[in-house]
Amino acid sequence: MNKKTKKKLNKRKKKIEKRIERKNWDDQSSPMFAGSNIHYDIDGRNNGIACGGIGVIQMLAQKIGLTKEIDENLHILKRHLPYHDSDHILNIAYNILAGGTTLEDIDLQRNDDAFLNAIGAEIIPDPTTAGDFLRRFEKEDIIKLMDIKNKIRQRIWEQQSQNFKKEAVINVDGTICKTTGECKEGMDISYNGQWGYHPLVVSLANTREPLYIINRSGNVASHDDSAQWIDKALELVSGTFDKIYLRGDTDFSLTQNFDKWDKSCTFVFGIDAMPNLVKIAKNDIDHWELLEKEEKYEVKTKPRKRPKNVKQDVVKKRNFKKVITESEHVGEFSYQPVKCDKAYRIVVLKKQLKVVKGTKHLSDDIRYFFYIGNDWKKVPEQILKFYRKRADHENDIEQLKNGVKALHSPSNTFFANWAYMVIAALAWDLKSWYGLMQPYRPVGVQIIRMEFKRFVNTFINIPCIIIKTGRKICYNIIGYNTRLKLLLNFACKLRKFSFP
Repeated sequence: MNKKTKKKLNKRKKKIEKRIERKNWDDQSSPMFAGSNIHYDIDGRNNGIACGGIGVIQMLAQKIGLTKEIDENLHILKRHLPYHDSDHILNIAYNILAGGTTLEDIDLQRNDDAFLNAIGAEIIPDPTTAGDFLRRFEKEDIIKLMDIKNKIRQRIWEQQSQNFKKEAVINVDGTICKTTGECKEGMDISYNGQWGYHPLVVSLANTREPLYIINRSGNVASHDDSAQWIDKALELVSGTFDKIYLRGDTDFSLTQNFDKWDKSCTFVFGIDAMPNLVKIAKNDIDHWELLEKEEKYEVKTKPRKRPKNVKQDVVKKRNFKKVITESEHVGEFSYQPVKCDKAYRIVVLKKQLKVVKGTKHLSDDIRYFFYIGNDWKKVPEQILKFYRKRADHENDIEQLKNGVKALHSPSNTFFANWAYMVIAALAWDLKSWYGLMQPYRPVGVQIIRMEFKRFVNTFINIPCIIIKTGRKICYNIIGYNTRLKLLLNFACKLRKFSFP
């Protein structure tokens, strides 16, 4: 960022800080929202866009070689009349980053002269053409596209610090994507009675990147066909990270693969409470360690008074049945599954429960939860804590599903909907790469952890006037937010960036 730009930015910052600083206001005679006599007019000279941060995303896609990799390795289109494959893919991803939620929203950008100038395009595909492009995909093309994205990931991972490369944590889970359509190829009814698809999501917990998204029929089991994609994810991260961890719930406790995974990673899976395991837990574990509940945060001053728990009052008043955890203990034993050639470690969580109805105590119960893995070094409490962090993967899936709107099915064919999931997820990938390539690491971590909506509102939705000259496209920023300085610094870095 040059001195002139920095001076203008500081001036805007001081102006808004002065305006919102705390004051001892007198009693106001009228509301603050007092705007009246409002008029609209059309600027005959300048064109502007609300999503001014899209320019940095375009720079990012070019600098990391994404556009080039797509056009060189993905050959969906035989002739370019007038679009290339990268035009179609970025068109869908940019639509999402610009606030669109469906393919039809592309029409807003297509008919916006300022948006076309902002990304240097004479024209972009309309929604119908985008849908036709999706229907051209076959399974091999979708896998190729995921491999292209993963090649870019590896390049960016290699640019990170040694501390980043110490360990990789791979999460795996499935999710039901409901659809109200009736003519979508491959749709079926799921275990919970919803019609739709059941995609598998394998992601890197460190950066929240979905490494593989595999579309499947709605009636398949969560673990169906998952082993091969876990293997591909392990192979993908093995070239960059020193230590690899793998975790998943009971559906992914595929014992026939344990001996293979034992050679390449440290894994922890939930395992069903089978009668033989419950019998061992009851009779053969001599020592149980009390599991202390960790506080969410440390109170540095004095505890605040907790508000009244309205929900519990309703539960008691209406005599709802409720299961209360009285205490938790952990133990362990070694166990060799039938399909394995060696024994693995099982950590057992024993929960002592109290069943109440309203205010009446009905009964006591003990339940056992089992976790199997090949980590013999950590204490059982650490194993359990590591496994429970798997719940954060649910947040990643939620963002893909309802933040990015990637896990949706806008087309009528199975592979077209799978292709849309992979392409739309590129918007989330670009957010992750945006964070990974930040000059200041703590800022990058904040961006990686951000919800998609907040990222768009902070770094994309920046009003700009677009001025296109012979040699450059100038984004004249007319809006302001407190993170604008980060965007400008990142844009300066990208102009100078190139992979070694």
